[in-house]
Amino acid sequence: MDIKKFNYSGEGLSRFFGPLEAKILELLWEGEELSIKEVQNRLEAEKPVNFNTVMTVMKRLVDKGVLEKRTCGRTSLFKPIQSKEEFFEAQSKKLTENLLDEFGGVVITHMLDSLTEVDETLMDQLEQKIKQLKKDKS
Repeated sequence: MDIKKFNYSGEGLSRFFGPLEAKILELLWEGEELSIKEVQNRLEAEKPVNFNTVMTVMKRLVDKGVLEKRTCGRTSLFKPIQSKEEFFEAQSKKLTENLLDEFGGVVITHMLDSLTEVDETLMDQLEQKIKQLKKDKS
């Protein structure tokens, strides 16, 4: 899945999706397949939302490759293709690759500079990763 837009000023899912898309994904990441009507009902616990709007957004998420749809009788059920953790892992990897392609080594320098306030465990993991990369190249 290739998310086309990235909102630098957003947080979490709002970096990749609009507000309704993000809410729908959060509902579906709770673990069960849901129909459009079930999603609409859960969203309406917060505020009214039109069935057709929910349907359009969910179809858009299918088109983006984020949700998959299966038919059960006359009802369509939807579920995420990836877990929330898998989604963020894939998107952060893609973002890092794009930054490296566009800006080169300066990105790595900035990432390392930002590690001044990170815990020792992360520093140790980074050090082990660098050692493994060097070992694999030799």
